[in-house]
Amino acid sequence: MKNIVILISGGGSNMAAIVKAAQREDWRGRYGAQIAAVISNKAQAGGLRFAQDHAIATAVLDHTAYASREAFDDALAAQIGAYDSHQQPVLVVLAGFMRILSAGFVDQFKGRLLNIHPSLLPAFPGLHTHQRALDAGCQFVGATVHQVTAELDHGPILEQAVVPVLPGDTADWLAARVLTQEHVIYPRAIARWLAGAV
Repeated sequence: MKNIVILISGGGSNMAAIVKAAQREDWRGRYGAQIAAVISNKAQAGGLRFAQDHAIATAVLDHTAYASREAFDDALAAQIGAYDSHQQPVLVVLAGFMRILSAGFVDQFKGRLLNIHPSLLPAFPGLHTHQRALDAGCQFVGATVHQVTAELDHGPILEQAVVPVLPGDTADWLAARVLTQEHVIYPRAIARWLAGAV
């Protein structure tokens, strides 16, 4: 059984979309996979309650309790490792996990570490993507699911969704419309990865 571990920092709406897709498509039977755990770096992350309500194991590792980024990442890797096995290595899914991961962590999970970013990468990596797109006069924005590499928001692209910019749009309105598409493409990209299509 392939275990999927989802990392969150907040409300976890993408995590919830993935959990719902996993239940709807019966990933256990179809792909030999299950959502094994949700881990957060913040104890107050709202997504933890959703996971618990769906009988998914949860854990909290407060990054402020560690002396360095590398020390936190080592502890996080060890926590994820509880769901890993040599025969079926775990898939790690970043779903609103607001931490930049060290190169060592990324290398440890190379090829099985996914993230979603609210822009049409390679455009607008990093933060404040919607406002930056508006400031640049973009007519379209979107979201990208990609494999994580040591370079921020630059890994191989797995899925994208395009959202038009409408007259009078604000960054918040764009973010809300893009988020609805994130909920569609992230589960689909994970399913493709599980099916071996990636």
